[in-house]
Amino acid sequence: MPGRLKLYHNPQSRAVTAHWMLEEAGADYDLVPVEFREDGTRDPKILAVNPMGKVPTLVLEDGTVVTEVPAILAWVADAYPEKNLAPAPGSPERGSYYRWLFFVGSCFEPALIERMMRQDAEPLPKMMVGWSSYDDVIDTVEGALKGREFLVGDHCTAADVYMGAGLWWGGMFKGPRILESEIIQGYIARLAERPAFQRAMGG
Repeated sequence: MPGRLKLYHNPQSRAVTAHWMLEEAGADYDLVPVEFREDGTRDPKILAVNPMGKVPTLVLEDGTVVTEVPAILAWVADAYPEKNLAPAPGSPERGSYYRWLFFVGSCFEPALIERMMRQDAEPLPKMMVGWSSYDDVIDTVEGALKGREFLVGDHCTAADVYMGAGLWWGGMFKGPRILESEIIQGYIARLAERPAFQRAMGG
């Protein structure tokens, strides 16, 4: 067993995604609250384990530090294989799982941030950015979910935790097309019914 874990956490951050994953896994863990400061300085608690000063940061029982949301989700999925949160290594489904697990941070999040924070600017050239364009990203997500309950196979995996959390947050901030998409909203609603989601998101 992985032992007792520590998750450095702030509820107004991406750490809620890691928290949700720990709940899905039934992990034994402690939340370490991290303060966000108005002056931009970092909470010494997080700097002591992660020089980037970012959450989520997961500390394993032996002191190993795991950062970056997809890395944390992948580690947790593999550490609790009985929960079936990842397809078998070497299987074709594992390839699809990796695709969507890393799509969120490399395509969805940067595309959403560009669209939301550069609304009056010309979109960055498709050939220069890894996510192509925001509309391409949303089209791709809708295509992947059309006629399916989950991204890979017939049950929730870590890829759904990451994608679902990203789309949920994007909808809260009124990301274009997210609230209007029946496919995306149906997907979020299915995931939001999960007890682990409700525990991590505070109901």
